[in-house]
Amino acid sequence: MPTLSIAACTQLAEQALIASGAAPGPSASTARALVAAEADGQSGHGLGRLESYSAQVRAGKIDGRAVPSVQPLSAAAVHIDAANGFAYPALDLALEVLPQRLADCALAIATISRSHHIGAAGYTVERLAQRGCIAFICSNTPSAMAFAGGVRPMMGTNPIAFAAPVPGRAPLVIDMALSQVARSRIVAAQKAGQPIPPQWAIDRAGQPTSDPTAALAGALTPAGGVKGAALALMVEILCGALAGGHYSWEASSFLDAHGPAPAVGQVLLALEAARLSGGGFAGRMRELCAVLGAESGVRTPGDRRLASRARAESRGIEISAELHATIVALAAGAEAGK
Repeated sequence: MPTLSIAACTQLAEQALIASGAAPGPSASTARALVAAEADGQSGHGLGRLESYSAQVRAGKIDGRAVPSVQPLSAAAVHIDAANGFAYPALDLALEVLPQRLADCALAIATISRSHHIGAAGYTVERLAQRGCIAFICSNTPSAMAFAGGVRPMMGTNPIAFAAPVPGRAPLVIDMALSQVARSRIVAAQKAGQPIPPQWAIDRAGQPTSDPTAALAGALTPAGGVKGAALALMVEILCGALAGGHYSWEASSFLDAHGPAPAVGQVLLALEAARLSGGGFAGRMRELCAVLGAESGVRTPGDRRLASRARAESRGIEISAELHATIVALAAGAEAGK
C-alpha cells in the first residue's frame, strides 16, 4: 500500500478539492483536518471523505468557495455563519476569535449555523486545549438515530468532544458519537459484505439486526440506551434551536451529492482553565493523570490516537492503493470532467 508523508497527503488532498472547484483557503483548511484524522487512526473522518466532499462541491451542495463570517453577540459570545461551505473554515475562524473573548471573560462560546460535517470533533477542541483552555464542542448530523422509544431515524449521531490541557503532555481528549457506533462503521461492513453486531442498529420495524443494509434503512441505537438518546436530544437543542442549524431530520446527507446543503449547527465552548481554577488546574490535572496511570489496565482517553499520530509523523500515512488512486484522479481533475 502507498505510504505518504503527512505533508504529501495534505498537499494531495488540497489539490483534489481545488480540482473539484473549491477555493484554495477552504481546501487547505479541509485537507489539514482530514489528514489529521487519518494520522490519528480515525479513517472514517479522514481521506476517504474526499470523494464525497468533492462530489458535493461539484454539485453545489457544499459551497467550496464560501467564506464564513462572524457576528459578535456579547463580550463572550459570537455567532459564525459557515455559509453552506465546509465546516472546517468556520471552526478555524472560531479558534481565531474565541481567544480574543477569553481575554476579558475567561470563557467564550461560538455558535455556528449553515455548517457541514466537522469530522473528528476532537481535532478542534484539542487545538484550544493546546492554548490552555478546557474546550467542548457538539454538532448535530443528518438523521440516523430514533428518539427514545421510536423507530424512525430522526436524530443524528450527534458527536461531542471535550479536551483539557495537561502539563507536560498532549491534551486529554474525549471524542465520541452518541450512537453505539459511527454510521461509517456500518457502511464499511456493508461494503465488505460482513454482518454487524445486533446491538448496533434496528431495522425499520424496530428490531435489532445484523444486516448492515437493513441497519442503514433503519436506525442506529444510542450509546447508553435511553441516556444516550437524551444526550443526543440535548445536542439537537444546542445545535438546532440555539445555533440555528437544521435539526437532524431536516438535514440532507453528508455522504452524497443529492439535495440541498445539510446546514447543520455546532456549538463550541472555551474555558480559560488557569484563571477559572484560581491557578490550581494544572496541578489537579497532574494528580488526575497520575491516578489514571497507576491503575492497571486503564488507558487515558486519546492515548491510542496519539500513538497512531506519532507513527504517522515518523513513518508516514499508509493508505490503500484504491483510495490513493481515487485521490490522485480527483487531484488530476478526472472526476470533474477535466
